[in-house]
Amino acid sequence: MKKADELTLLYEITKALGESLDLRESLYKVLETLSNSMNMERGTVTILNPLKNEIAIEVAHGMSRLAMERGKYRVGEGITGKVIQTGKPFLVPKISQEPLFLDRTATRKRTTSDQDLSYICVPVKKGNQVIGTLSVDRPFDESYSLKTGERLLSIVAAMIAQHVINLERIQLEREQFREENRRLRDELLKKYRITNIVGNSNKMREVFQMISQVCKSNATALIRGESGTGKELVANAIHYNSPRAKHPFVKVNCAALPANLIESELFGHEKGAFTGAIRQKSGKFEVADKGTIFLDEIGSMDAEVQVKLLRVLQEREFERVGGYRTIKTDIRVVAATSKNLEQALEEDTFRSDLYYRLNVFPIYMPPLRERKTDILLLVDFFLEKYAKENQKDIRRLSTPAIDMLVQYHWPGNVRELENCIERAVLLCEGAVIHSYHLPPSLQTGKESGTIPVLSLEESVANLEREIIIDALKNTQGNMAKASKMLHVTERKFTYKAKKHGVNYRGYR
Repeated sequence: MKKADELTLLYEITKALGESLDLRESLYKVLETLSNSMNMERGTVTILNPLKNEIAIEVAHGMSRLAMERGKYRVGEGITGKVIQTGKPFLVPKISQEPLFLDRTATRKRTTSDQDLSYICVPVKKGNQVIGTLSVDRPFDESYSLKTGERLLSIVAAMIAQHVINLERIQLEREQFREENRRLRDELLKKYRITNIVGNSNKMREVFQMISQVCKSNATALIRGESGTGKELVANAIHYNSPRAKHPFVKVNCAALPANLIESELFGHEKGAFTGAIRQKSGKFEVADKGTIFLDEIGSMDAEVQVKLLRVLQEREFERVGGYRTIKTDIRVVAATSKNLEQALEEDTFRSDLYYRLNVFPIYMPPLRERKTDILLLVDFFLEKYAKENQKDIRRLSTPAIDMLVQYHWPGNVRELENCIERAVLLCEGAVIHSYHLPPSLQTGKESGTIPVLSLEESVANLEREIIIDALKNTQGNMAKASKMLHVTERKFTYKAKKHGVNYRGYR
């Protein structure tokens, strides 16, 4: 074989190995390529099973399935077994004259010498380990150099071994990716359980009941409520507790996208659809196929896009921007808004047909001021979260701090409360968060309407009372320990407690 022909053959084999990630399919293509180039009658690739100490034919060219099943050897048995055992190639000019040639497959006819076959068998090695063999039968030809054939097959065997290594690495990476995917999905399912939404008030119990009713269906849900009430948490809970939980959950903030980009973002675009569209792009509805799409702040959506969205909701189909092919999609839509949609209908900024299509199953998220019994639960949750995150040992809030949190009207709802606790944790250097760790908006009467205007004398008396109560709480009503904690005599502590109307027995 000429050098140029060899290079062409090796190029074809490289291409055959690179076309498929299926090992058997790749090996069949390699043998077929060898057959066309080497005047090959038969070719086999055997694989060693180290657990059974058995060699079996993995793929073969010019051999029946029954013959392949017969071709099994032990290490050291026959030519194939010897090659596996020694790791060295074996050349047979005429198989009829080779006693080691077992012909387990019963496919070679031992006839006269002019019809005889030559046999070349080379090891397939992964590092220093022999993992199999590559062998070829070709008609006996005195002019053909078996050494040349051996050298060529050894190169092909090395290429096969590298392909096996690459496939093993890809398989390992895939398995690691699948495992990581499973782990993350399990974490999401745990994180977004309905029970993980903090709240125990009657209004929140109604929300939990609504989520549990709608999550198992494919109905469109519309989550309504002020900004910061936790609408996205509800959307997460609906998706991750639904039959679509293993499929994509795609979030789109309609208010954050400019009007000229939202259509492309939702429906995708074709290459050249507009200036800057240098390639085709899939939209969010396409990406979310089989899963859920969450359209946050849908009340801010442009009127032109509302028409296209209505079609997707009705027909579950759309076209990319600049495209003509209709794309079908199987999605569940969950929308959210903090706007008054009924007012938007009157002002003609929101389509009535879209409103009725979205408002299939409305869920109302109550503002924090309407669920004050949940404030302490939320405070405990955020305190634990941010104390752990910032590696601080903060165990509780003081009574004045709790009073301020409960009495504040929370215009920013749960989001404002979370930010407030995170700030307090960062400022606090001790084990207790005090009122002065809280933001100024909670500490001033102007903002919260919670602290009355007091004279200096009244303010001092109020502070003394809070300190006495805090000391008695810490000592379970023990006057001696409480006075010691505040570095005053027990007589003076008793006098002050009586003066401010604090009964120590109430803290035992």
